[in-house]
Amino acid sequence: MKKGYRTGDQVIDKEIELLARKYSCPESRCHLQDLFTTVIKLHLDKADDRDLYLINNTTKELRHIFRIFTKYRDKRKVVIFGSHRMPVKSREFKQAKQFAKEMVKRGFMVITGGGGGVMEAGNWGAGKEGFAVKIKLPLEMEPNPYVSKGEKLINVKYFYTRKLAFIKESDATVLFPGGFGTHDEGFEVLTLLQTGKCAPRPVVMVEAPGKKYWRTWQNFVRKQLLKGGFITQTEMGLFKIVSSIEAAVKEIADFYKVYHSIRFGRDLTVIRLNKKVPEKDLERLSRKYRDIMKGGIRPSGPLPAEVRARELLDKPRICFKFDRRSYSRLIGLIRDLNRG
Repeated sequence: MKKGYRTGDQVIDKEIELLARKYSCPESRCHLQDLFTTVIKLHLDKADDRDLYLINNTTKELRHIFRIFTKYRDKRKVVIFGSHRMPVKSREFKQAKQFAKEMVKRGFMVITGGGGGVMEAGNWGAGKEGFAVKIKLPLEMEPNPYVSKGEKLINVKYFYTRKLAFIKESDATVLFPGGFGTHDEGFEVLTLLQTGKCAPRPVVMVEAPGKKYWRTWQNFVRKQLLKGGFITQTEMGLFKIVSSIEAAVKEIADFYKVYHSIRFGRDLTVIRLNKKVPEKDLERLSRKYRDIMKGGIRPSGPLPAEVRARELLDKPRICFKFDRRSYSRLIGLIRDLNRG
């Protein structure tokens, strides 16, 4: 538990400590004790009913989301965004359906928002391997007919808990043409990648052959954001625009060809791999990406925290001292690892 995170009342703090010991295991005790402390602090702060209502519902929604996804975390997942107004006969609808089918064939599960249009196509293509995190809206009360009933349909009240689920529980983001919500999700994931607030992932934008939905968007980003100095050229590499399902599937599969996942330690950043990388390739990458690290890249064992959690201990690893600022360059390093 963080030093000093107490209520300030010795009697209450002792009660919280005893409660945490009774209802937790040693590995998670500090977190549960912090949670109990926060709840009591809300009371001591005289939080009003509206604040308590918001915090209570948010916590319950997140608990439910995590409980459902926990048993499926050994499988990779792709989240699909796009317009709920997309017609069934449109090429984009057919693309979304086919994309979901192809990802399931490759061992992925699919997450959608559970509505119509592109979301319906995604659940249709994914079948039993599809999730829906459905927002409660007056205009869209029922999920699409292809959502797997039961635990894979998760109803939520708040957009922010839904968005957290989309990012936290997935390994890739795919966007088909859509409205405000689609662009919101797209810019959200790009911002999180840019700032290191989510793990590296492929972001793929799919448009039908001959159409320029995302390329028009890209022109705006290039002319206004890039030329205006609001983003860098490297950050333009955070996403990929494709016009075929084959290209979308390949972009995601290639991202996890060698790279498996990442773990940030206090001093070292560890990348877990699906296979070992030759020393000569590590030397080449160390030279190419020396601007974002101190020293070079070297083979590594697991971090102490990974050992305690028994986290993917069978995976080979590399490590380096990352500057914890240049996240778009970090994703470039990952892509180069996969090309090796």
